[in-house]
Amino acid sequence: MLGYVTLGTNDLQRAAAFYDKICAEFDVSRMMDFDTFIAWGKPGGGAGIALSKPHDGKPATVGNGVMAAFQAADPAQVDKVYKLAIELGAKCEGPAGPRGDGSFYAGYFRDPDGNKLNVFCM
Repeated sequence: MLGYVTLGTNDLQRAAAFYDKICAEFDVSRMMDFDTFIAWGKPGGGAGIALSKPHDGKPATVGNGVMAAFQAADPAQVDKVYKLAIELGAKCEGPAGPRGDGSFYAGYFRDPDGNKLNVFCM
């Protein structure tokens, strides 16, 4: 299974401020913090998320078809995190709500760098 997901950024400090607040909603904080790379997670916990300036020095770009997902405890947490992301400058890619047969509840958004994310519960 996945250990962590790394997303590219062109403005690490701006992006880190966004993810500090999103990750706090899951009781997760920074576990690694370097000049070009920051990771959030809990040792021994589930998959974490990281941001990095590209190693090759070229601008970060968004992967078409790539998405990372935050697992929420319930629909109320989905709603809260989705709303917070939008308030922090994320762009809506699909408002929080039930999908399919209703057993999947999710909200989709793009972070300030354009990376696609969702927050969901099942």
